[in-house]
Parts: sequence; structure tokens; C-alpha cells
Amino acid sequence: MSYANDMTTSSVSRTDAGLASTLRLSVMRLRRRLVAERDPGNDLSIGQMAVLGSLNAKDELTVGELAARERVQPPSMTRTVGCLADGGYVERRSSESDRRQVIVAITDKGRRTVKADRARRDEWLAQRLAALTPSERAALREAAPILEKISQF
Repeated sequence: MSYANDMTTSSVSRTDAGLASTLRLSVMRLRRRLVAERDPGNDLSIGQMAVLGSLNAKDELTVGELAARERVQPPSMTRTVGCLADGGYVERRSSESDRRQVIVAITDKGRRTVKADRARRDEWLAQRLAALTPSERAALREAAPILEKISQF
């Protein structure tokens, strides 16, 4: 019998450790579900989509900045950027101030891909939210900024 079956969610969440366990499990399940709801025409990996998402927000970043944002080594990011460039999702160019640095910029194709992928996942999640009670949705509205804060540590 699993720990989750031994105690109700509300009783487990009374302690910080219990809350951490409950949140970890719920967030991981939600992430897996959102990954499964990706745009079916999108053959990019989750890591590649994360890079496109970063570039969509910032327009352009160096390979080093992307590696730091995604918490991977620069050689791994160089490979990811190479695949994205080969597919026409990003463009690479040398930095004008330091020719050793590579600047990566998202293309229109990359932006369209991010937009379509996010729209599909948002639609799925909006349908699930619509099935909740108004008080449950209100609680999630209050929790969303807190979850964002936790994710930034």
C-alpha cells in the first residue's frame, strides 16, 4: 500500500514535509499530463521546446545564457541549438562584440511552434479548470504566483 493511500491528502499536507510530498507528486503528474497534451505535429523534444520558450520570451540569447537557463552544459546546448537551427526554428550568428560568442535568435517558425504548442496545452488545462468549483479555481489563482516563486529558487 502506498503512502498516499495510507493517509488522506489533507492530513499529509498538515506538515511541511507532507505538503512537499503532496505538491511534488501533484506537480509531477500535471507535468507528465501536459507533456502528453503536446501539439501532435510537433516532433521537438521537451528540452528543445524549453529553449524555444526561453527565446520566445527574450528574442535572443547566447548559447551560454541558454545553457544556464536550462541548467545544462554548454556543449549539450550547442547540440540542441544545432538541431533547432537545422529545422529552421532558430538562427545563429556571431556576437558583434565577441566573435567567440554565438547569439541564438528565434525565427517566425519557432514562434509559431511555441504558440501552437502552448495553445493546445492551455486549452486542455482550461477545460480541466472549468470542471472545478469557483472556490477551487480561486484557490489556484492564489496559489499560482506562489508556485511560480518556488520554481524560481
